[in-house]
Amino acid sequence: MATPTKTRIKTKAQLDVPQSRDEAAQYIRQFGDLQRKLLREQAEMNDAIAHITETYQPRLEVLKGDLGARQQGLQAWCEANRFDLTNGGKFKTANLVTGEVQWRQRPPSVRVSKPALVIETLKKLGLDRFIREKPEVNKEAMQADPEAVTGIAGITFIKGVEDFVITPFEQDAV
Repeated sequence: MATPTKTRIKTKAQLDVPQSRDEAAQYIRQFGDLQRKLLREQAEMNDAIAHITETYQPRLEVLKGDLGARQQGLQAWCEANRFDLTNGGKFKTANLVTGEVQWRQRPPSVRVSKPALVIETLKKLGLDRFIREKPEVNKEAMQADPEAVTGIAGITFIKGVEDFVITPFEQDAV
């Protein structure tokens, strides 16, 4: 077994420094040439990216449409057979040999429309604990005490939103 060699810290290469006013002027010209070449290369790269995007975008859109249709169809079937797939609701994941489907609850959230009006209403009702110093509506406090703000216009509690997730099983080549 070979012993590891020590890593050497290399010094930076010496700078190529002009030695006269004429050389400095030449460096400026070369600098300008390099800048223009860089811009041309970047433009060429962007042209190539635009061409690649133009070539693949329609094909990607078709694939996205196919995926969306396939997901909607699979979700419709799974929703219709959810009781059997989840063993009477005991599980949120169903294994279908080639992959699994899941039903996941999103955490509850608060949506505030017209925050200025809500803040004014909360102040009138003496519910300052739901107003941040900024001032802005404190949604976390509302979630902790929803009964206090029930019935206030512009506040809606959102519960029970679930996401449908499809995870195909795939093998990684080793």
